[in-house]
Amino acid sequence: MMRIFLLKTLSNSLRKQCYSTKNVKKVTHCIFDMDGLLLDTEQVYKKMITQLCAKYGHEYTEELMMKVLGGTEQRLSEILCKDLSLPVTPREFRDELLEMGDKMLAGTPLLDGAEKLICHLHKTKVPFALATSSSERSVKTKIASYRELFSYFNHMVMGSTDKEVKFGKPHPDIFLVAASRFPDKPKPEKCLVFEDSPHGVTAGVKAGMQVVMVPDPHLDKRLTTHATIVLPTLAKFQPEMFGLPPFQ
Repeated sequence: MMRIFLLKTLSNSLRKQCYSTKNVKKVTHCIFDMDGLLLDTEQVYKKMITQLCAKYGHEYTEELMMKVLGGTEQRLSEILCKDLSLPVTPREFRDELLEMGDKMLAGTPLLDGAEKLICHLHKTKVPFALATSSSERSVKTKIASYRELFSYFNHMVMGSTDKEVKFGKPHPDIFLVAASRFPDKPKPEKCLVFEDSPHGVTAGVKAGMQVVMVPDPHLDKRLTTHATIVLPTLAKFQPEMFGLPPFQ
């Protein structure tokens, strides 16, 4: 009962959180994470990894989940194989995970506010890109049901298979690469990152960008303090706060 109470308290706290204009600066470009922010894939991933770890007689704990959250598929596999002493190589573990994803990740629903915000930015001609730790293979599976919507993105950086992304989140590589691929190459401070994971927020901050965080309501609030602002859903985002065109 106490755990349920604490989770509800944290969830309500996030929903009630107000905007603060302190230290908020105008931006011209946006960069989005995907899993857990635009698409409701986190629980699917949790189920996949839990099943795969159980296959080798191990438990996928909350501690391990926080350790790999937001990282590349290769890094996730390396950590789990090492920490759990799995009888397979990281590459073999990753390949098994990808095969499961081909079936289980297809058709995952969009999260609240995602479609509205993407369409709004597209309509008002604000440049925006995708910066996900997933591989090209995984991304193709996830967006198959939303091809038109994701065609609005200027470009997509897929950290697990992009050769320019040397280190995954919490390193800033993926966001700096994403910014460099806009035709006008904006400075980092002109880019606004949207993230759901603590590692992703850290990566955005290290890249010199402002970060809008939309965390899981169960996440410890202490892990959200480094974000520029924290919102319960993308539906609560107010573009004009960052100098972007307001919703009509």
